[in-house]
Order: sequence, then C-alpha cells, then structure tokens
Amino acid sequence: MMISSSSRSRVIILVAVQLFLLLLLGALDLSSAHAGEQPLSKIAVHKISLALRHSSSIEASPLVLGLEGEDTEWITVDLEHEEPSDDDWIGVFSPAKFNESTCNPESDPKQQSPYICTAPIKYNYANSDSSYTKTGKASLKFQLINQRADFSFALFTGGLLNPKLVAISNSISFANPKAPLYPRLALGKTWNEMAVTWTSGYNIDEAVPVIEWGLKGQLRRQSPAGTLTFDRNSLCGSPARTVGWRDPGFIHTSFLKDLWPNMMYTYRVGHFLKTGSYVWSKKTYAFRSSPFPGQDSVQKIIIFGDMGKAERDGSNEYSNYQPGALNTTDRLIEDLRNIDIVFHIGDTAYANGYLSQWDQFTAQVEPIASRVPYMTASGNHERDWPGTGSFYGGMDSGGECGVLAETMFYVPAENRAKFWYSADYGMFHFCIADSEHDWREGSEQYKFIEKCFASADRRKQPWLIFASHRVLGYSSDKYYASEGSFDEPMGRESLEKLWQRYKVDIAFYGHVHNYERTCPIYQNKCVNSERSHYSGTVNGTIHVVAGGAGSHLSEFAAINTSWSLFKDYDWGFVKLTAFNHSSLLLEYKKSRDGKVYDSFSVSRDYRDVLACVHDGCEPTTLAS
Repeated sequence: MMISSSSRSRVIILVAVQLFLLLLLGALDLSSAHAGEQPLSKIAVHKISLALRHSSSIEASPLVLGLEGEDTEWITVDLEHEEPSDDDWIGVFSPAKFNESTCNPESDPKQQSPYICTAPIKYNYANSDSSYTKTGKASLKFQLINQRADFSFALFTGGLLNPKLVAISNSISFANPKAPLYPRLALGKTWNEMAVTWTSGYNIDEAVPVIEWGLKGQLRRQSPAGTLTFDRNSLCGSPARTVGWRDPGFIHTSFLKDLWPNMMYTYRVGHFLKTGSYVWSKKTYAFRSSPFPGQDSVQKIIIFGDMGKAERDGSNEYSNYQPGALNTTDRLIEDLRNIDIVFHIGDTAYANGYLSQWDQFTAQVEPIASRVPYMTASGNHERDWPGTGSFYGGMDSGGECGVLAETMFYVPAENRAKFWYSADYGMFHFCIADSEHDWREGSEQYKFIEKCFASADRRKQPWLIFASHRVLGYSSDKYYASEGSFDEPMGRESLEKLWQRYKVDIAFYGHVHNYERTCPIYQNKCVNSERSHYSGTVNGTIHVVAGGAGSHLSEFAAINTSWSLFKDYDWGFVKLTAFNHSSLLLEYKKSRDGKVYDSFSVSRDYRDVLACVHDGCEPTTLAS
C-alpha cells in the first residue's frame, strides 16, 4: 500500500511529539524522585578566570586554630570590594594553595582549568552581611573543622556559573592539622567486639595508631589499629577524581575484643610518634558494650536513612539540599542517653564525589558515633557508577563507587565492597542488605539474606529486622506510583517469600525522603486488621520507610493505597524499643521537635513466633 508524503509527514510529527512527551514525563518523574543538587557541583570550576584586583582584599583570622586541642573553630573573614554585587561569593579552600600546581591530568578537559582545578570545601555569598552591596565591605563568620591541611579564602565575582577570582586571603591552620579526630564506633563481627575508627594525618611511617581503653574506672590497656587510605586511582570518575578530589588522610580502625556485656568502657585514640611521645584525641570517650545475645533488658534502636550533612554557619546554601540534617543530628544528641545503637541505612554524607564533605559528615555525627555504634548501609549516593558492578547504572555517587563509604565507616561485612551484613544486639537480629547489588533469587546476596534470616534464634532474639536503602518492599512514593510498582522494580518479587517464611517483623528502607508505615502485609494484602497494637501472631511483615532524616522531601502519590496506615511528609526518624522478649514499641519522631507522631506496639509470646502462617509453615508429618 502506498503512503502519501503528507501522511508520512503527519506520522513523523506524531511520533516526534509522542517521544517528546515521553521524555518530558520521564524528566518530571526523575526530578521528583531525585530532586536536589550537591551544592559544590553548582560551581563551574572549569570556567574560573583570574581577575585579581589590588583594590579588593580578603583577610581571615585568627591565624592559628585549635590551640587548646579543639577540632572545630569559628573564624572571621573580612573583605572589601569596590564593585559589590549580589552574586559575589567566598570560597573556602583547603589546602590553602589551590592553583594549577595541584592539578591532576585527566582526559576530560572540562574538569580542569588553567588556574583552578579543585572545588572549595564550602562557600557563602558575600551579601550574607547585609551591608555588603551598599558599602563593598563585609565581615562573615565561618565554622571550620580540622581537615589535615591549611585554609585560605577567595573572593569571586560573576556568580557560581561564571566565577572570576578577584582576591585571595592569607592562610590559616589548626595547631596540629594531623591530630586524631572524629572517632566512630561500630559493632564487630561478634557480639562482644567493638570497632573504633578515626581519621588522622599520620601515616604509619611516622606514627603508630593506638587506642587506650578499658572498663570505666579501671586501668586501661593499649591496642594497635590498622590503617587504610586511597588515592585518585581508587575512584571511578568525576568529580571524585577531579575537582572533588581531596586527600582523605588516613583512616584507622582498632577492634576491642572480649568485652563484658552491657558495661561502660572509656577510650581515647592516638598515635605513638617516632620521637617516643604520644598524640591523643582531645578527650576521653565512653560507650556501653553490647548486651549478650538474648539478654532480657530494655534496648533502644534508632533507624533512618538519607540524612546527609549541613553547615551550621549557613554556607553552601545547605537548606536547599539537606534541610533536616542538623535537626535530626541535634535531636539524637539531645536524647543520646536513651539510645543504644544507630542504623543509618544509606545515603550517608551525600558527598557525591566531593570528598571534603565526608570529613564534615564525620565531624557532624561525632557526638553520636563516638558514644554508640553507628552502623551504615550502602545507598545510591555512596555506590552507583556505570560499569563498576553496581546493580544500577546511575552516577549518583559522583565517581566514589563505594570507596568512601567502605573506608570511612566500618561494618562487619565479610567483604566491605559487598555491603551486606548481619548484626546482633541483645534481643534483636539485624539483616542489612545492599540494595546497590543484585538481591534477586539465585544471587550471592539472596543466599546471604536467607542465611541471615535462618540463623536467627527466635527464642533468644525474637525481633528479626530487615533493612536496605532502596524500597524493596512497599512505598506510596509518587515516583514509584508513576511506574505502577510501589517499590523498586523487581524489589519484592524474590524477597517477600523470605520475609514471610522466616516471619520477619519489620523491614526498613530509606531512599524515599518521607515516613510511611504499612499494615502487616503479604502479597499486597493486609493480613492483620489492627493499626496500632498487634498481639499474638502478626501474620506478615510491617514495612517502614524512614528516609526523611535530612534530605529534600519526596512527595506521596495522590492515590491512597489500602496497605498504608500512616504517612508523613516531614523530616524524622524511627526509634525501636524492646522492653523484653514479648514487647516491642516503634515510634516515629519528627526531627524538628523530637515528639512522637506515629507509633505501634507488638505483644506476643514465643509460641506466636513459631505459629504457622500463610507460606510460613514448617513441614509436618502424620507419623507419631
């Protein structure tokens, strides 16, 4: 059959319009799911030009920080510029020398510039001082943390997209830039082991890392620590290998073994120098060791995802990226006496290839992580990069491809590049999955998950918890709803039968930046009519999205799903409290005030855990 040229034209136009609409809808869906932008990525470093002016000046003070061992200091930056504009900004650079001598050759010319090839560690606009645009003078406050190098400040005009360098400040530095900093605890591979990780500027060639520890009030012993670091070649792409690169220093981990259950220990981290002297952390820290598996005592667990970091000095326009991060951090610090362990289930620092942000995140959580185990999971912003073995082919890690997450925080995984692990804490047994690697039936991770579930002794540890970053269960998120799945594609196809067979109590997820709780559910149907108190045999797994700890919020779909019992479009976190082997309480708290906005409780006996449920019955025989 012959088709006229006019008909062919109409067909081509129609197809083009359809393709455009599909692309537009895809872009809209993508933006709703992954809105937000790493603030440092807004700076067009490759476009920076040199326009130094004698009439412009910038000066930082004091010159020396941390004279009494502090790792955080407020400093003052005074500047003058004869042609002030609203888009003038100050970049904080560390190391202080940031010209072309620090460049690393890369194949992509866009990532290098003739003068500057490194992003600042933070920035702020000069008009943060309201008098700047009128007088050309400003005085700004910045909060700096010790990051193993000196600092300088640069004044730019032309905004972030066409920056021109007009003035550079003097350099300032901490008294000991190499000092041991930001200790963070994690459960070891056995219940009576605690891992202590910290960061310093000391290589093993110049100092031996050491931890001094013991029961509170008793004599302390010394134990050695292992040391790790990495270079650009360990990373997978830009900006991590280019403008986002910053020397990570040295990451040390020591394992405190044979701990007595539920006892207070004190410790300090340090280094034994070649001179025969020691350099110690600024203070002595304390933690309570884990209870014996099955120990009948009150145990309190915090779970959340997607917190990220923020700047207390208001720099980096942080409120547009992780507006709830500081509120969540502060609420946890305030309630630390009532917290035993924290699980941060992915999207940890949101550095996205700007390595300086990991130091800033460890400093932010140090008041928490130095006192209770801070357990992490792998998320898309830690791991995903094309062609590197991640299940998803996105670029959300900014070229980190898991290296920072695996190195900066310890987890008791057999292979930290495969970020799945189990953890025991008293009456809880945790199975932490890695949603950035294949979890489907037949995969290596699927076998681990089933083994983890099967290994739980439910008489001793009645509370069986599953967690992953991405939603492998149920979520009413707008993006998921647009795909018609209400979870990650292939999310629960393989895992739901495992949750049911092994009677998993609660499955937690991040990735979606809100809070949502389902009914006990199996195969898309509620299997229990209760809403706030469950007694006896629960019959299914309760799924909880707790990804609203700090990052920009995710919208819910307009449709009301029958299995969703509570939704909240706000920042918050979850607290689990096991009172004994028969009583569990879940509370959802908002980060802005720490008050409880949703809760449910479970009361049951051991026989209820053993009870036969649909697709979760043990085989029986008629033989006697």
